[in-house]
Amino acid sequence: MRLCGKGGKFREVDVHPKLRAELQVWLDERPNWPEADSNRALFLNVNGERLSARAASGIIAKIAQTAGLDDATTAHVLRHTLATTLVRGKTDLVLVAEILGHARLETTRRYSLPSDKDKEDALKLITVDR
Repeated sequence: MRLCGKGGKFREVDVHPKLRAELQVWLDERPNWPEADSNRALFLNVNGERLSARAASGIIAKIAQTAGLDDATTAHVLRHTLATTLVRGKTDLVLVAEILGHARLETTRRYSLPSDKDKEDALKLITVDR
């Protein structure tokens, strides 16, 4: 999917197959929102302006609260969880960086620091002759 970011630049974003239908519901509704024809942002607020990061955070927090989550849930937490899930699922770090839109692999690495179990599992791969 092509999304328009700040400054009018487009970025390709992969969408999970199960979320495509839900996203299509929004895309079908979006033209009915104020200023939809003059604003290229994917998500709009009630005034037809780009949904701000603060507003998106509020929506995410409300969803988490409704779901009964006790921990603070932010866009950053969701992004970190995505990266960690992909890395722990053995997804190549270069692919994770591409999905997250990172130009530098070092930026992605901070989202994917190994756990103690990861280190323990890695050490088990070493052959010991005894």
